Amino acid sequence: MSAAEPTAPQPRVLVIDDEAQIRTFLRIALASQGYDVVESETGRDGLTELATRGADLVVLDLGLPDIDGLAVLRELRTASAVPVIVLSVRADEGMKVAALDAGANDYVTKPFGIQEFMARVRGLLRRSVGSEPSPLIYDDGHLRIDLGSRQVALDRIPVALSRKEYGVLATLVRDAGQVVTQQQLMREHWSPEHAADTHYLRIIMAKLRQKLGDNAADPRYLRTEPGVGYRFVATAGM
Repeated sequence: MSAAEPTAPQPRVLVIDDEAQIRTFLRIALASQGYDVVESETGRDGLTELATRGADLVVLDLGLPDIDGLAVLRELRTASAVPVIVLSVRADEGMKVAALDAGANDYVTKPFGIQEFMARVRGLLRRSVGSEPSPLIYDDGHLRIDLGSRQVALDRIPVALSRKEYGVLATLVRDAGQVVTQQQLMREHWSPEHAADTHYLRIIMAKLRQKLGDNAADPRYLRTEPGVGYRFVATAGM
């Protein structure tokens, strides 16, 4: 009789939210997809849970009763690189930027659609620290981006990109599915004296969309998060 093969542990999701209905909703949805769900009602309890038992992903509400959610996020980031999805009823651009700059990987506004939320969870867990090496190739049969060879092609026809255009696209592809803020892109691809000149970034994005045949009004690949940044929408496995 052969020994049973060991099974991989279920990804552990820590939900930090003081709303019982939201926690129940997320627990049912996540558990139905095989995730191990742990709940905390306060920021302090959530930080203790993460420090003592760990998690593969954190879902963090910003409106907590004991500690401001941004403060929880900043404290969390001093000790952990775990992926974090922020939940908030606040949809203003300033709060989104603040959360992403504080270390959130994604920002979801309440109320939200569970299918899109679960897709974001799966995407973050695929790219989580310590899982698999970052993918080098994106290929959906139409667009191919090979980060190893720095080549981009549409229907097998090479696309000529400037150094800046390629750099911005590569950053978005490496973080596919996640919001990359304007500030992050400016810091990475422009000198400090141009950090506030976000119109340069808008020009680059317009050129990328034109060369990739993407439509800003109905994007297939490059989605704008108004006032916050941009997201590469991966329509194929990577």
